[in-house]
Amino acid sequence: MTRWPIPEPMQHALQAARDAGDAGEVPIGAVIVKDGEMIAIAGNATRSPPDPTGHAEMRAIRIAADILGDERLTDCDIYVTLEPCSMCAGAIAHARIARLYYAASDPKGGGLEHGARVFEHPQCLHRPEVYSGMGEDEAAELLRAFFRDRR
Repeated sequence: MTRWPIPEPMQHALQAARDAGDAGEVPIGAVIVKDGEMIAIAGNATRSPPDPTGHAEMRAIRIAADILGDERLTDCDIYVTLEPCSMCAGAIAHARIARLYYAASDPKGGGLEHGARVFEHPQCLHRPEVYSGMGEDEAAELLRAFFRDRR
């Protein structure tokens, strides 16, 4: 199997995931890129402050929308360390993000290739291009180690 280099934005997403894990959060990170520039980097932050919508993707989308001054993040890419859940997939669609890159699949809570399959619904008015697998081993190991340490 050929291993491709992990793109810089995914490397930053993996670091944001590590930082989230160090803070006691589930280690998931997200980066939004526009015109080749990383404009938003975020990790999960659902516990402190308590925010069930504090997923890395949601936080990165909020940051990017604030920076760009627009709720539409057209021509932006998002890099995420784990397959987005249905909430985050819906936000990605509503933000009109052009491309989604994610590292590891999430058979338990994913909303793209598992579970709700958000982008396949006719009600989904925008479907980004989706690419998976880059940084998969690293992202999966971060999650395994995080949960192993809590058992």
